[in-house]
Amino acid sequence: MADITDIINLDDRNNVIPPFAQFIGQESYFPPGEAPLPTWVGWVVVVGFGLLFSAITTCIVLVNRHFGQKGEITSEHFNTAGRMIKTGLTASVIISQWTWAATLLQSSNVAWQYGVSGPFWYASGATIQVLLFGVIAINLKKVAPSAHTFAEIVNVRWGKTAHLTFLFFGFCANVIVTSMLLLGGAATVQALTGMDYRLAAFLIPWGVILYTASGGLQATFLASYIHTVIFL
Repeated sequence: MADITDIINLDDRNNVIPPFAQFIGQESYFPPGEAPLPTWVGWVVVVGFGLLFSAITTCIVLVNRHFGQKGEITSEHFNTAGRMIKTGLTASVIISQWTWAATLLQSSNVAWQYGVSGPFWYASGATIQVLLFGVIAINLKKVAPSAHTFAEIVNVRWGKTAHLTFLFFGFCANVIVTSMLLLGGAATVQALTGMDYRLAAFLIPWGVILYTASGGLQATFLASYIHTVIFL
């Protein structure tokens, strides 16, 4: 027969509130309608930082053209950065392009579910294919130095059918990733500052458009390098 102590302990165990019970059913990290930062911060992040990165990257491209690159900037140089991108800059670009909205948000999710080990193992698992991609990209530059895209290499190596197949997958990947970046970034800005996500999604790409239009592929690589410095 159980004594009074066992009965009290059993009652206490039944009334224990599970951890984070107040967040069950909640779809946002913040209370509905309450943003931790004012709306003007969202405008500064979306418009201000976009213009700042555009100005910095454009200035670097112009300085490089004045002191380094001589002669007319052709469409070939615009699309390939003159084929002068070295291994170090390529590595920094891989890191920058890997650290996108899905990576940051999923790292936060697994940290919420599993603690500090969640982001570590998530990053460790994703590092394998990123490293393989980097090795393949560097070797492709050695084997096919005049190529512009991976689809062009597939066309030469395996023919038109494979080329069209990979062209379709590449197009789909670009549409999906671009949509994910815009919607993920806009949703984050809205959650933090209350800025309308539709307006944020419209304004976010303009900073990238400005420096890409001025410097082509070289500008995107320089911007990725700056992003990587900030990450580290």
